[in-house]
Amino acid sequence: MQPIAYPVRHQVLTRFWQRFMETGRADEVAGVVPDPAVVQSWQRCGIRLDPRARPRPTGPKGQALASVLKAQAELMAVAIPYIEDIYQFIEGSDCAILLADGSACILVVAGDPTAVERITALGWEQGTYCSEGQLGTNALGMVLLNAMPIQVVGAEHYFQAYHHLTSTAAPIHDLKGRIIGIMAIVGPATTASSHTLSLVMAAARAVGNQLQTNLYLEEANRRLTEVNAILGAIHEGVIAWNDYGRITHVNDRAGQMLQLNPTAVLGRPLANVLDLPRVVVEAIEAHSRLQDVEVRFEVDGDILTFLLSLRPIFEGASVPIGFIALFRPIEQVHRLVHRQIGTQATLTLEDFPAQAAVMRKVLRQASVAARGRAPVLLRGEGGTGKNPLGRAIHNAGERASEPFIAINCRAIPHELMVSEFLGYEEDERHSGRPSKFELANGGTLLLDQIESLTLEMQAALLHVIETGHVMRLGSTRLIATDTRIIAATSANLEQLVAEDSFISHLYYRFGVFNIHLPALRERAEDIPLLAERFLARITHHYDRASWIDDEALAILRRYPWPGNVRELENVLERAVNHSPDGTIRLVHLPDVVRNGRVMTAATPEPQPVLTVAEAEREALIRAGWACQGSVTQMAKQLGIGRTTLWRKMKRLNLSPAHFKNRDGVSK
Repeated sequence: MQPIAYPVRHQVLTRFWQRFMETGRADEVAGVVPDPAVVQSWQRCGIRLDPRARPRPTGPKGQALASVLKAQAELMAVAIPYIEDIYQFIEGSDCAILLADGSACILVVAGDPTAVERITALGWEQGTYCSEGQLGTNALGMVLLNAMPIQVVGAEHYFQAYHHLTSTAAPIHDLKGRIIGIMAIVGPATTASSHTLSLVMAAARAVGNQLQTNLYLEEANRRLTEVNAILGAIHEGVIAWNDYGRITHVNDRAGQMLQLNPTAVLGRPLANVLDLPRVVVEAIEAHSRLQDVEVRFEVDGDILTFLLSLRPIFEGASVPIGFIALFRPIEQVHRLVHRQIGTQATLTLEDFPAQAAVMRKVLRQASVAARGRAPVLLRGEGGTGKNPLGRAIHNAGERASEPFIAINCRAIPHELMVSEFLGYEEDERHSGRPSKFELANGGTLLLDQIESLTLEMQAALLHVIETGHVMRLGSTRLIATDTRIIAATSANLEQLVAEDSFISHLYYRFGVFNIHLPALRERAEDIPLLAERFLARITHHYDRASWIDDEALAILRRYPWPGNVRELENVLERAVNHSPDGTIRLVHLPDVVRNGRVMTAATPEPQPVLTVAEAEREALIRAGWACQGSVTQMAKQLGIGRTTLWRKMKRLNLSPAHFKNRDGVSK
C-alpha cells in the first residue's frame, strides 16, 4: 500500500486486481491510483503464474534446511529476542511474525497460534521460499526486489488465496548495504495498518544495528586480543592508565618486574599502587614525554632500578586521555651495551701463536687465570698484545657470555675520570648514568694503562675490588656489582708505588695473577705464525690473497721489533698495500726493517742507565738476533774479532744456537 492510501478500501483493491487479471491493466478506480510497485509485481508474476490456482511453495527440507539454519544461526540468535518483544505487543491480534534470510527463506515462524496455523496451512512455514516466483506478489518477495519496507494488503497479493492476508516486511541490511534478512508480520487483511509497517521497520533496523554492533565488538575484541598478545610478548613492562589516574592495563612482564598482580590492580589508582618518582610526576603534570629515564622503585623492601619511557595518549585534543609507561630493567640495558661494546671480545687462547717456550708459559698462566676470580695484571712492552690476551682470558672463563668492556685509562681526562668510571646519580642536572662496573656487571672490565688512573680513582677501584659494591657520584646507595678486573700496563708499577704514584694495596691486589708478556724479539719463533695469521686477516678484510716470500720473512725474523706485535701487523699491512700482486717481497718492506735499524724519537724520553756489562750483553744479544747466530757476521757488526766474541759470549753464558734460524743453520 502507498502511505496515502490509508485507510484501506478493500473493494477498490479487489476491483484493481480483477481488472488487471481480465485486461492486463490496472487503471484508476474511484479516484484511487494503484500502488505502482504492486502493479509491476503483478506484471512479473503474470508471465508464469495462475492467480486463481493454489500456490505451491517450495524450499529446502531435511539436511538442506538444517544447513541453512546453521548458516543463519547468528541472525536467528539476534532476531529471536526482538520477535519475542514484538509478540508481547501484538499478542491476540491474530498475527504471525516471520524471520527470513537474504533469499526470503523463512527461518522462524512465531505469533498467535491461530495465525501460525493459518499461514502454515497456506505453506508459509520454516524452509519456505517467499520470493515472487514462489508465492507471487507478497511483502517478503517485494522487499528482495525493492530493498525497502513494503506492506501488501488483501487483493494486492497476486494469488487470490492470499487476499484475506496482509503481509508486511522490512529488510535487514549488513554494513555494506546488502540484504541479509527480512523481518515480517502476516495478519488478517481487515486489520491492516501503517503502524504495523512502522513496527516491522523498527524491528528490522534494531536487528541490523545489533548485528553491526556484534561485528564491531568482535573486531574490537580481536584487536584487543592482538594488543594484549603484543604487550605480553615484548620484553618491556607496560602499565597504562587513564586521565583519572586509574590503571587500565598491566602486562605480565610489568607484573613480574614490580611484583604486581595485573588483574588485581586494574581499575585502582596508580598512585596507590606505585610511588612514582618526582621526574615522572612532573612529566605527567606537564603532559610531556620521557625517554629512557633511570628511575627506582621500592618493591618488598628492595630498591629496583629501571629505565622508564612515558608516552601521553592523545585523541585529537591537546589534553591526553591517558598515559602509557614502559619499563626496562637496568640489567637488560647493560646487556645491550655489552652487545654493542663487547663484540670485539671474540679471541681465545688458541688464537695466540706459541712456538716459543716463553709464550707457551704465558698461555699456561693465562689459562689458570681464566679459571680464577681474582684480578689479573698483564705486563709487557707496548704492542705485545696485552689487550687481546685480556679478551682471551675473559672468553676462556665462566664469564665468557657476559659483558666485556675495555677502557684506555690514559684517554680519559683526569678531571672527568671519576665521573666516567663511577657514573652519577639522578639529580636536577642529570638523569642518572650507570658506572662502568655496572655496565660490566657479571663480566670483565679491562683497564688498559692502569698507571694513568688518578689516586682518587685508584682508591675507588680498590674499594670496588674489596667490597664488590660501587657508589655513584652524588649517591649514598651502594650498588652490588660482580665485575672481574683485568689491568694492563707497560709501566714499572713497583717504581710508581715507591714514588707514591700508585696505591700499594691496589698493586698487591694484582699479585695473584701477574702475567708478563715477552717482547716479540724474545720469541722470534712466533714471527712466521704471526705473519701468517695477520696476512689471513688482511686477506679477509681486503678480499685479496696475500703472501710473503722466504727472503722477506727472513728479514722479519732478524728485525728486533721495538713496536712488537703491533708494529709487525702494521708493517705487513703496509707491505700488502705496496705489493701489486699481494705477495710481499723484500722490496715492499720499509727501509728500517730491511736494514735492521730501530726508529727512535728525535728527543727520546729518558731511559734507565745501563752498566757497561749490561750494555755489552745487550749489544751481543742484538747482534745475535740480527745475524741469526752467525759468529762471523756478529763479530763483523760489533767490530771485534771472532776469538774475542767467543770469549765474551762464554762469559755471559750466551750460545749461537740460541739465535739460530728456523732451519738450525749458523755460521
